[in-house]
Amino acid sequence: MKPTELAWRELLAAPERRGLPAGAEIRRQLVHAIEDGRLQPHSRLPSSRRLAALLGVARVTVLEVYQRLVEEGYLTARERSGVFVAPLNRPEAGPEGLAAAADPARPFWSGRFAVRPAEFLNIAKPRDWQRYPYPFLFGQLDPALFPTGPWREAVKATSSVAAIQSWSADMIDEDDPALVEQLCRQVLPRRAVWARPADVMITLGAQQALYLVTRLLLGPGIVAGVEDPGYPDLRHMARMQAGALRLLSVDAEGAVPDAAMAACQVALLTPGHQCPTSTVMPSTRRRDILRLARQRDMLLVEDDYDADLFAEGEAVPPLKSLDTEGRVIYVGSLSKVLAPGLRLGFVVAPPPVIAQLRALRRLIHRHPPSNNQRAMAGFIALGHYRGHLRRLGEALAERAALMDSLLPRHLPGCRWRCGAGASSAWVEGPPGLDSRALAGALAAQGVLIEPGDVFFDDPAMGRSCFRLGWTAIRTDKIHGGLAILADAITLHSNSS
Repeated sequence: MKPTELAWRELLAAPERRGLPAGAEIRRQLVHAIEDGRLQPHSRLPSSRRLAALLGVARVTVLEVYQRLVEEGYLTARERSGVFVAPLNRPEAGPEGLAAAADPARPFWSGRFAVRPAEFLNIAKPRDWQRYPYPFLFGQLDPALFPTGPWREAVKATSSVAAIQSWSADMIDEDDPALVEQLCRQVLPRRAVWARPADVMITLGAQQALYLVTRLLLGPGIVAGVEDPGYPDLRHMARMQAGALRLLSVDAEGAVPDAAMAACQVALLTPGHQCPTSTVMPSTRRRDILRLARQRDMLLVEDDYDADLFAEGEAVPPLKSLDTEGRVIYVGSLSKVLAPGLRLGFVVAPPPVIAQLRALRRLIHRHPPSNNQRAMAGFIALGHYRGHLRRLGEALAERAALMDSLLPRHLPGCRWRCGAGASSAWVEGPPGLDSRALAGALAAQGVLIEPGDVFFDDPAMGRSCFRLGWTAIRTDKIHGGLAILADAITLHSNSS
């Protein structure tokens, strides 16, 4: 093999490796090589026939790649001479500018931060979690559960010229009306929440919805209540914004409506599946909290992040559905049961609240990407969302039943909780167990768990706890993963 052929094979390796069509991947790699200087201006590319033979693709694929890159200005075609890299105009950074930009001490950053969120203790998951054979993670989805065909159909329906002209305009602070309509018609009624378009705002996931709501409602002089244990990011948001923070106790029925809650002006709750214990708050407790809110003139923020994991008709009615005074702001997610990367959530609240949230959101980024909103609207309208929830529910119910049968066998020295319709279990290990050290040792064996200390305001309170999720792990991997977990707990318990 000639050295030049080897060089081209290394430069354009495995066109299918990223899951893109071969032509798209070859084009991506050529653009990358030109942009980073590995292919210099005026360099001659192989003929289309030769490059096709080297990469094992059809010649027409390479011809289309060359033609597209000529149109884009990356290549030039010279008659009877071949295809060459076009010169690109780009500024050159001098060494002095680079050195100045790279010096972290120049702006004296350490004393200039109004807040230090990078120091918060957060939930951490490996970016490459899919390479681990036993990912017992919550909030990530097994790629095999994604409805690829239906989603492609929905995206294709939004890609006509007329559709693109409709959603590509700047909506300023509005949302895609098609998605809002589908939320009001299909998604929210399934959760026993009835809303009008004026009551709904789309957000970049439930996470952004929570941030906007806390930013709007909390401030100096406002006492906010958060569950302990609870969602750490929500606790951090509340601590940054509120004048004072109250830690709300959690028992076997969820957040407790006691004196600590009564002292709050705003309470942030997860009654559907309490985070992280997955406890489902019964109707009686929900009505007690609403009664307390009326007595104390309190506002409630309901984070119903995974409501659609309940089988239809089996979920306890949310606080929002029982609220007759407009005290409950309801936060939900669409990406939690479809794909976390979609980042689609929503807020349901009285119109005056939505108006303020829209104005606040506009200061950050106007509105979530309209193409994703329209694709999701089509996905729901075509019936795919309901079908996906049914298939997803069946798959997760199978995994939940397997976990229920295996946990007593593999973790006899532990206690665990798992609410109906939940996709995770909250485990309390033996006394003295350090779940963070356990998680580190397990990761080296391909098993991922979530240490429980991060969910407590005082991390020491959750030192022996951890969360096991089963949305990310394949069903056939659960037994083997739990066996490794059991051995590791025994080893760490004996060593402590």
